[in-house]
Amino acid sequence: MELDTRITGTAGKGGRQTQYWKRFKKQKTLHLFVGLGMIFLLIFAYTPMFGIIMAFKNYSISTGIKGIFTSEWVGIKHFDEFVNDYQFGTIVRNTLVLSFLKVIFAFPAPILLAILLNEVKNMRFKRFVQTVSYLPHFISWVVVVGIAFTFLSADIGMVNKALMGMGLIEKPLDILTNPDSFWGLAVGSAVWKEMGWWTIIFLAAIAGINPALYEAAQIDGAGRLARIRHITFTGMKGTIVVVLILTIGSILGGGLVGSNFEQAFLFGNSINNPTSEIVQTYAFKVGLRDGRFSYAAAIDLIQSVISVVLIFSSNYIAKRTSGSSLF
Repeated sequence: MELDTRITGTAGKGGRQTQYWKRFKKQKTLHLFVGLGMIFLLIFAYTPMFGIIMAFKNYSISTGIKGIFTSEWVGIKHFDEFVNDYQFGTIVRNTLVLSFLKVIFAFPAPILLAILLNEVKNMRFKRFVQTVSYLPHFISWVVVVGIAFTFLSADIGMVNKALMGMGLIEKPLDILTNPDSFWGLAVGSAVWKEMGWWTIIFLAAIAGINPALYEAAQIDGAGRLARIRHITFTGMKGTIVVVLILTIGSILGGGLVGSNFEQAFLFGNSINNPTSEIVQTYAFKVGLRDGRFSYAAAIDLIQSVISVVLIFSSNYIAKRTSGSSLF
């Protein structure tokens, strides 16, 4: 009896292995794509993590890659130097204010646009608006800054020339170099560039809502606003929470609502520097311009740790309050 059980167990295990390999061969193309993605992450995401130890060393580029492991250990010297830097308060303030402004204004914009597009019945007009709204996503920030310069420059800007020609202003508006205008310029350009692209995700969430719910609500006498509030918005809640968690996690970089670094680096100049200098641009400048790679690595590590904490914290809060979460 015991021998029969062992034979049956061995046969069953061998049968499962055979089925596994058959399924693997059948899906070999999919596994190939997954494998390429894993190789990409290994090379460009995980391998560079060895460079983190530079933040705790006195690294010099003259020592090459070998110097990353052989340089002198200095502990938290670079972290302490950044925290005590005279620009620390201004840099952190600019980074947080710019990111929070994007969360407040740029994050809700695609949600609102998705809801409005869902209510449009003319499919030709709907497709036209979708196409026009998401095309700016494919324009690089370099080109966006060039467009902004063409329209908003105090010398040759079309907007200033038009306003002065109509007698609405006496002298050109100093938008691109005015420190007080940078945050509004960054948020406005981020909304214009990324709103349509993120609308696609929220439209996909709306497409998953059962149309019968709208029909039942209409029969019960629910108006358009009531249907939007109780059906459309409720059906989008899970997607909104996930995107919000990712947005909060990247709040120091603004990755999901427009790149803070690219905007600050390209729109920034010596005049609007008091509001345009953020953590990423500061680390970039001291790292490449001054050759202080260990100091820049320490700054980026601080930013990464804070981002991880924000993701886990926002995910926990969202799970406890709304029942929806990223993980």
